[in-house]
Amino acid sequence: MSQATEFFQPLQADDPPTVAGYRLAARLGAGGMGRVYLSHTQGGRPLAIKVVRPELADDPDFRRRFGREIKAARRVRGAYTAELIDADADGVPPWLATVYVPGPSLTDAVTRRGPLPVPALLWLMAGVAEALQVIHAEGIVHRDLKPSNVLLAADGPRVIDFGIALAADGTAYTATGGALGTPFYMAPEQASGGEITAATDVFALGQTAAFAALGKPLYGDGSAVNVLYRIVHSAPDLSLLPESLRPLFARCLAADPAERATPAEVVEWCRQRLTVDVGTGGGPEVWREIAGPQATVPAPVPDPTPAQPSVTVPGPTQVRPSVPVSTSASVYAYAQAGGMPQRTPEERKTQRRRTALIAAGAVAGGALLVAALTWSILDVRERLIEADSAGPGSSATEPAVRAPRSAPASSDASDPSAVGAGDGTSGDGVPSPDATREPRPEGFPLVSLYRNSSLSLKSAEPELKSRKGDIRLDCESAGCELKSDHTVFMQIFGGQGTTLGECRLMLAKATSHRWLLAATAAGTEICMKDDEGNIGLYAIQTKSTALPDLAFLQGDLTIWRGAA
Repeated sequence: MSQATEFFQPLQADDPPTVAGYRLAARLGAGGMGRVYLSHTQGGRPLAIKVVRPELADDPDFRRRFGREIKAARRVRGAYTAELIDADADGVPPWLATVYVPGPSLTDAVTRRGPLPVPALLWLMAGVAEALQVIHAEGIVHRDLKPSNVLLAADGPRVIDFGIALAADGTAYTATGGALGTPFYMAPEQASGGEITAATDVFALGQTAAFAALGKPLYGDGSAVNVLYRIVHSAPDLSLLPESLRPLFARCLAADPAERATPAEVVEWCRQRLTVDVGTGGGPEVWREIAGPQATVPAPVPDPTPAQPSVTVPGPTQVRPSVPVSTSASVYAYAQAGGMPQRTPEERKTQRRRTALIAAGAVAGGALLVAALTWSILDVRERLIEADSAGPGSSATEPAVRAPRSAPASSDASDPSAVGAGDGTSGDGVPSPDATREPRPEGFPLVSLYRNSSLSLKSAEPELKSRKGDIRLDCESAGCELKSDHTVFMQIFGGQGTTLGECRLMLAKATSHRWLLAATAAGTEICMKDDEGNIGLYAIQTKSTALPDLAFLQGDLTIWRGAA
């Protein structure tokens, strides 16, 4: 496969031809947040345009955070960052455009050419640390620094996607194995739900550089739960890293954020070694060898010819086709199908001014719509509560017997969280001699938690219709949170089917009695443990926090009593 084919993929049938007036020339890749395309400015300058997935765009909290991060990212100007050129958090779907960096990601370069030599590692760490200096100076913490977010240009690295992980906090992004951050490169405080600071990015810098030195993650492979456990509870093995760089890696990967090196210290440390070991001018040549030859960037897509007519923007007297607007996903699909005209940046600004002139007249109608929507939600919620209170026989779809959820078994017999560590069986499925000592799981499907209800791991029926239970839903903070006086929480990142053994591992040193739900979505699993040693696993099926007064969670709860 040629480098051009590797970097630039042709547009597929489900790719839009344009985004906000920018004509797309090729697909560059895809990730948890959306797809990335190659486009150009009117003057022909290459751009990378990231189009947010429609299911993320459907979350109003995401749009608000995305807009805030865009404003901050516009101020970032550094030699080792990809400059933000244009963006629209209110677009359908939201998108942003940065300068296109002609070079592979660190992940691709290491996979193709192998681990980097020491001089290139020094240039890498110095460049990324300098980028972090600029990013942190604007009050942004990257939160998801990893090899795929470091691009290798001929003159040095470029850090991309800074601040975007924070915008994704609280959306379905975290329900598909992509947590707020990537498990293999998280810092201990990030993995355990602690405070995220600039020092968190320094730990990720150490992890990213270690990958470049080893060709694999420093904390090893395996499930996300096991990797996170090693990050939180064990020190990294630095013996495999180049001996001359171990002091710097030790500073970057210190468990205590206060003991980590600052980005400025990393830059200074690397530059001193580059001067002594490499000499002036030695590093760039090595760096260009690692980055490889630059691929030829496809030319801009020409404007449509009469044989390829563009969609005419309807004038004031023209009637637009009817568009389903129940969700932003349907609007996005409609736009992709060609039913929604794409506007240039200047046309978008004109449309915003026109919209502002008629906004006041829409307030009264909007108020009536909100009232009707609220009445409908209250009616549905009341029916759910009545059906639940009527007991198992009230609905043909209500399960007559509450059964525990099944969880997939791990194939790693040496792993303490694998089957046999907490489910009463040996690795081959045969009951172990200590099976009788393990608590039996009790399953409670579709357990709801409202602002006026609570949960208790001690009760025979954990769902309580009052606030007297130990686990409560609180919506004073954005996105709501779980609160408790005697129960600790730990969100599981990277997949579903968590076992008792995995919950035990993650809860071993948990101390948080509150857990922000901003980083949760349908499919998220949360381990919890009360002061009597009862362990619970709550698998969220539905999360609704858009209207705080009507906020609720609904999910499957499994309890192992006395399991701690």
